Parts: sequence; structure tokens; C-alpha cells
Amino acid sequence: MTVRSLQHIALTVPDAVVGKKFFGDFGLTARDEGKRVVMRCHGRDQDQVILVEGPKKRLHHLCFGARAEALADIKIRVVENGTTLLDPPPETPGDGLWFRDPDGVLLNVRVAEAAPYAGAPEWKINHPGHLNRVGVPGHPPRDLPVQPRRLGHTLRFTPNLERQIEFYTRIVGMRLSDRSQDIIAFLRSGEGGSDHHVLGFIAGDRPGYHHASFEVANIDELGIGACRLLDKGYRNGWGFGRHVIGSNFFHYIRDPWGSLAEYFCDIDYIPADMEWTPKNYPAADSLYVWGPSVPADFGVNFETAG
Repeated sequence: MTVRSLQHIALTVPDAVVGKKFFGDFGLTARDEGKRVVMRCHGRDQDQVILVEGPKKRLHHLCFGARAEALADIKIRVVENGTTLLDPPPETPGDGLWFRDPDGVLLNVRVAEAAPYAGAPEWKINHPGHLNRVGVPGHPPRDLPVQPRRLGHTLRFTPNLERQIEFYTRIVGMRLSDRSQDIIAFLRSGEGGSDHHVLGFIAGDRPGYHHASFEVANIDELGIGACRLLDKGYRNGWGFGRHVIGSNFFHYIRDPWGSLAEYFCDIDYIPADMEWTPKNYPAADSLYVWGPSVPADFGVNFETAG
């Protein structure tokens, strides 16, 4: 038995007010809980990003949801692996299991399921031989609200790709969807149907947080959201483009501490009953099929740079 959802990520940041403004500009809503700032997506009753203050920006923990029976099985595997069960950190209390993965990153697995999230109007596109939008203009209004619907996935740096794949598939129970050589790997929930990935690892010299990715309704929200953030003075990360692995459209924006936040739409989905064989893509397909050239700093771990 295994986890079934990515519930939230928690970040330690030097200034929670600055982080709150960035994610607010990105389209999330915030509430203060004591010394924490909790961010949610439009129309979703589920915490998605938690900010706690600390001396440096880093990934504080990842939280996954599981059924009660699965949580008990995961606990057995964690203990049999010799991994220490921990008390919840006082700054982010919560029930369930707390333990660290082989990179030392804190994990929380709790009894929870993914909350429903707001749908969107059907995205109708005209293309050769298929007139799906007739008699109405397709362009959005300039003031289109950009409202991320959910946290879709997160990507982390790791110095040992194979060790992380082994731990998360054997202990946490996730499934490898696809990878690209020794560069990058993507995992999905092990129970029920799932997005192509909810967790990814990219090779680096040490552990670190790369990005979190949030689903928007369509390319218009993706493009307008990115343009508005650039107009506000945030730095471009990378985009607009389309990934090979997962197939999603993307645009990344740098957060105030150099890591990335991604808007995405149209990601691959893997049904629970499908016999999916992980593919090992060539290095050329590790990041994108089209878009601007990969920025030189896309693979820089800003948690450790300098």
C-alpha cells in the first residue's frame, strides 16, 4: 500500500511576508496561522504551501496523504528499513508519520485524501479538420483571473537519483513513471489514477528544492499569469514551452530566493488499471520538446549556491 496524494509542501524562508506576497501575486490565497503563512489554491479546501521563517530558504518538508491501512503499511516499511520515526516539528505540527528520506529531507505521511478542486470551462480549440469553437471569439479578456487550481507536483535536487527512486518506490510505495538517464526521474502516486508525476528528482551535487508546480485552466491563464509576474518585476525562470516527460505546457518564474514556481496545464494522466512501462528518455528529451533554450541557471541549486 502507498500514498495517494501530494498534500502540501512547506518552505522555510527568511521573510514570510515576502513569500506571502510572491505566492499571492502568483495567484494563491493566504492566511496567517501564528508564525506560519498557509497558502491555498482557488476553490480548493486544502493547504498547498506552508511558509515558516528561518535563516535561509530551504524545503522544510513534504506532506503526502494516504488511507489509514496504507499508513500502517508504510510505517512497517519505514521501521523495517531502519529509518527513525520522528516527532512533528513544533513549527508545523501535524499527525501521521514523520521521518527523513535518504537525502535528509523531512516527510510527513498522514491519513488524508486530495480535496476536490475547481474545474474550468472546456478548452475549445480549432485545428485542421476539427472546428470545436464556432461563432465565438477564442481570446480571453485582458483582466482574466489567473487562479491556480491545485499543487500538482514538486521537483527536488538529489546527489543520488537511484537511491531516491529506490526509497520512494520501496518504502513510500510510489511508482516510477519515466526518467531520463541519470538526469531526472518522475514518480506518481501508487494508488488510484494519477498525474504522470507528483514528485520528481533532478541530479545535483547536494539536496535542495527546485520548484513547485501549480495547474491552471489553460494556456491563456499560463501565459497571462507569467506576463503579469514579469510586469511586477519578478525574474523569468523559463518558458513558455512544453515538456517531453509529462507533456505539460510550462512557464517558470523565479521566487524571491532563486527557486522556481511553475504554471502548468495539460499534463499526462495514468489510469490506475493501466500497465504503464517506465521509459528512459534520451538526454535531449529530459526537459523539453520546444521552447526557449534551457537557461544556464535552470539546474542551479540556489539553496547551496555561493
